[in-house]
Amino acid sequence: MNYVDWEIKGPEISSCSCDWGCPCQFNSLPTHGNCRAAMAFEIEQGHFGEVSLDGLRAAAMVAWPGPIHEGGGECQPIVDERASAAQRAALLTIMSGGETAPGATLFSVFAATYAKVHEPVFAPILFAVDFDEGRGTFSVPGLVNSSAGPIANPLTGQIHRATVRLAQSFEFVEAEFVDSKVHGEAPIVLDWERGHGHLTVLHMNAHGLLR
Repeated sequence: MNYVDWEIKGPEISSCSCDWGCPCQFNSLPTHGNCRAAMAFEIEQGHFGEVSLDGLRAAAMVAWPGPIHEGGGECQPIVDERASAAQRAALLTIMSGGETAPGATLFSVFAATYAKVHEPVFAPILFAVDFDEGRGTFSVPGLVNSSAGPIANPLTGQIHRATVRLAQSFEFVEAEFVDSKVHGEAPIVLDWERGHGHLTVLHMNAHGLLR
């Protein structure tokens, strides 16, 4: 099947309510039985057909009542308010799994599990990541705040940095697993002080990851 020629590349910060490491990354069930998460990314280089996506940001708040693969999830897409109408349409298409081979990207996989997708929010997205320090933050005023940093030994406080490579993945080839703190408002309430997070570079197109 032919798809629109699109590609995005840039840093991503992802946070979820599972314990550090997130068992879902290894085909196990979520720590607390359900899954709640927030993610954001900044496109350093990207396009959708003839539409440039360079410099734009996007985010999402998501939740499932059980393991992701069982479905019943909901999503709040958030798109950079600086995006033009064409850029907004392009980002929402990518984030909804449109113009993508089934199961090729995290957006396509997750979209197949949503029971409800809320109307998109167009807002400023604050985003910063430091891969050398293993830290990242993103926020959307009045909607979500997320911060991530190196895992610290709960007994000694010693920093424990961990990088994971996945041979099969629809999100990343390599990511640093970190600690995350998230607070999100309705329609998808998110609230944890210590959860899983990862910092990575998204690089994908309609057919999956670009390695």
